[in-house]
Amino acid sequence: MSRKFFVGGNWKMNGDKASLGELIKTLNSAKLDPNTEVVCGAPSIYLEFARAKLDPKIGVAAQNCYKVKGGAFTGEISPAMIKDVGVHWVILGHSERRWVFGETDALIGQKCAHALENGLGVIACIGEKLDEREAGITEKVINAQTKHFADNIKDWSKVVLAYEPVWAIGTGKTASPAQAQDVHDKLRQWVKANVSEAVANSVRIIYGGSVTGGTCKELGGMKDVDGFLVGGAALKPEFVDIINAKQ
Repeated sequence: MSRKFFVGGNWKMNGDKASLGELIKTLNSAKLDPNTEVVCGAPSIYLEFARAKLDPKIGVAAQNCYKVKGGAFTGEISPAMIKDVGVHWVILGHSERRWVFGETDALIGQKCAHALENGLGVIACIGEKLDEREAGITEKVINAQTKHFADNIKDWSKVVLAYEPVWAIGTGKTASPAQAQDVHDKLRQWVKANVSEAVANSVRIIYGGSVTGGTCKELGGMKDVDGFLVGGAALKPEFVDIINAKQ
């Protein structure tokens, strides 16, 4: 089954109107592969700015949201608010949310359910830490994280799974193409066994972790790597090369 290549750019807590405006100009003027879906994850305060300035063919994602529509939750934003500013995606479960801010699998699952119920697409992030990989429990860790998402997903057509080994995020270390393919293949097998074969064949599983213009072509050539979630390089002109990795 043909899965549309998906490249997400996670801007994290970076940029201002001037620098992001320049990046947006670069993206809008670039020749991007029409067969690749592109989504940029902007800081919440710049979501409306990004949506107004980016070419409509480029999607925008919030980097987080909460599990209810509204209320006394200082500092949080809801899927309803995200949609209200014209944004249709959210990144959930990113390792920085898990390990810096202490978000649990259970909370992330609840957020995923609420976001999907309110019509947002979800970039659902999973991945193991270095000590877990060295202990040989990568598969156990990512299966447990994936299960918390799967238990909260009714419609998989709005979900992209992002495998991001924590040891490769912002470190300059990248999983080898073979390592990425191995985990993606095992993830797809887990989805086949625990959700359905149809979902396993159709769900896009993207890789994140120090993806660059230099590494993207070989990674993107792997059978079960359906795109990327890009951090640092998403703020640079080379993001265009990553979007065009399949050309």
